[in-house]
Amino acid sequence: MNIENFRMFCRVVEKGSITKAAELGYVTQPAVTKQIRQLEDSYGTTLFDREEGALKLTKAGELLYPYAKELLAVHQEAHEKMQEHLGKRETSLYVGASLTIGEYLLPALIRQFKQSYPLVQFHLSIGNTPLMLEKLEKKAIDMALVEGVVPENVYKQRKFADDELILVTASNHRWGNREAIQINEIPEEKMIWREKESGTRQIVEESLNQHHVLEKIENAMELGSKSAVEEGLGTSILPKLTVQKELAYNTLREIPIKDFHLTRDFWMVQKNRRYEKEIVTDFAAFLLGGNGVSGV
Repeated sequence: MNIENFRMFCRVVEKGSITKAAELGYVTQPAVTKQIRQLEDSYGTTLFDREEGALKLTKAGELLYPYAKELLAVHQEAHEKMQEHLGKRETSLYVGASLTIGEYLLPALIRQFKQSYPLVQFHLSIGNTPLMLEKLEKKAIDMALVEGVVPENVYKQRKFADDELILVTASNHRWGNREAIQINEIPEEKMIWREKESGTRQIVEESLNQHHVLEKIENAMELGSKSAVEEGLGTSILPKLTVQKELAYNTLREIPIKDFHLTRDFWMVQKNRRYEKEIVTDFAAFLLGGNGVSGV
């Protein structure tokens, strides 16, 4: 059975159109129709119904789709394995990262890794954790580097670093000369929050709630910007990784909170596969080896 028939079948399913699938595959629409009919003839059933001008999978098509995806994945894995056997090492690495990791941590990691693997070509996707997990599920990336919540027992996940969350103020804030503040003093100042969907905000809110402080914060703004804190509009609890330059240039000041320490973990997430590309295994080993990223 022709593997390309399965590939085209999946394209039609995912694009919802023979026309779009043909454009993606650089073939004609009749060629796509022929491939679909060959599959239907092989199984003795129709795979698509056309309703009001739109394609819809039949029950048989719904049953076939996950198997077709698995066949394509196995075919790709076999191709990559044989290429490595022939000495043609795969050099493309597809990595997805959540915003903080992608913007503040990953560039330095890539620079370090390329010192040992200069031929590797990184293909990066940056977005929130749910989007990166969606890309991982669709096998658009080899691994996801995220700090958000990951469903247990679905993916292979390993911690590769962590980051401290700190209270920051403008450099001239009234707390600037104090060694530390009490946690119950936080509601005295306006809190600058990240957007509601922010993983960082969720961690901070949960921790403040546990200390019975969250409900006392009545004066707050949702801006999602460090510049608001720099301008003295309020205080914020932010990942230390994201404010290192501001702290170094003294445009922001870290204010310790007595008996309060908050960190978040960074996770390397992968799908469970029979075979992993050597370059993916090497990059995973590099991340898990530390390389100066743990406890950033």
